[in-house]
Amino acid sequence: MNILITGGAGFLGQRLARGLLERGTLMGKPITGLTLLDVVRPPDLNDKRVRVETGDIADRSVLERCISTGTHAIFHLAAIVSGQAEADFDLGMRINLDASRLLLDVCRTLGHAPRVLFTSSVAVYGGTLPDVVRDDTALNPQSSYGTQKAIAELLLCDYSRRGFVDGRVLRLPTISVRPGRPNAAASSFASGIIREPLNGERAICPVNGDTRLWLLSPQKAIESLIAGCELDQAALGLWPVVNLPGLSVSVTEMVAALKDVAGEEVAALIDWKPDPKIEKIVGSWPGAWDVSRGRQLGLSADSGFADVIRAFKQES
Repeated sequence: MNILITGGAGFLGQRLARGLLERGTLMGKPITGLTLLDVVRPPDLNDKRVRVETGDIADRSVLERCISTGTHAIFHLAAIVSGQAEADFDLGMRINLDASRLLLDVCRTLGHAPRVLFTSSVAVYGGTLPDVVRDDTALNPQSSYGTQKAIAELLLCDYSRRGFVDGRVLRLPTISVRPGRPNAAASSFASGIIREPLNGERAICPVNGDTRLWLLSPQKAIESLIAGCELDQAALGLWPVVNLPGLSVSVTEMVAALKDVAGEEVAALIDWKPDPKIEKIVGSWPGAWDVSRGRQLGLSADSGFADVIRAFKQES
């Protein structure tokens, strides 16, 4: 079993790589090779099964170097995050859309129909939404990032329908709590308002407390990516797109969970400073999903946000 992870130097890419290597198998077969592709070189994982490739994923020659008829599974994680894609339209289109089509077309040209898992986002939804969105709720993105993800979803579904790839799309909730420093994602605050106070630092919350987010811990995200890759195409049916189970939590509830876990003084390190740009983007996302299909497929969410915070503290 040979696997490619695009965005292999990123937060999820590195965690996924370690999880796969520790597991040792995918789809019932031993993992013999794992290629990590990114524009920057990832840390050394000290495993002879790992091959590192650096290059621009929107360059077809780079993809042709990384994908062969011996590539059995591809986790396509590489992306320009929401805030950056909104600020730099050309970059977002090039990486989130053009590179995704190139990857699929390289697979089509090779003709071996590898399993391709594409990570999508809540940002494909927007506008006037039902109280709870379903896997098949109409896509109506309200950002360039969401539009790019939605188009890439449809492309993968069509390439899968045509038999060019064995595709599946997993729509990831916002991942919280991420370690490290803030990034350009509009949802970056969902980790920052927990991570920074736990480190004794002040954090800015750019949205009001009633804003609801759909959240998933890093641990559950990796578990879901691996489980999603192993799902049979027959179980996914004609629409291989799944909203991953997550936690529907308001920002006020997140802060309350932080108080429960770490105390009032820690929670008091959050400064509430509305940012209209972030509120507009995040406010267009649904806060609750119907994930009955995902649960039927064996996927699961975290037990509660306080437990997510405790797990982050233990890992830090």
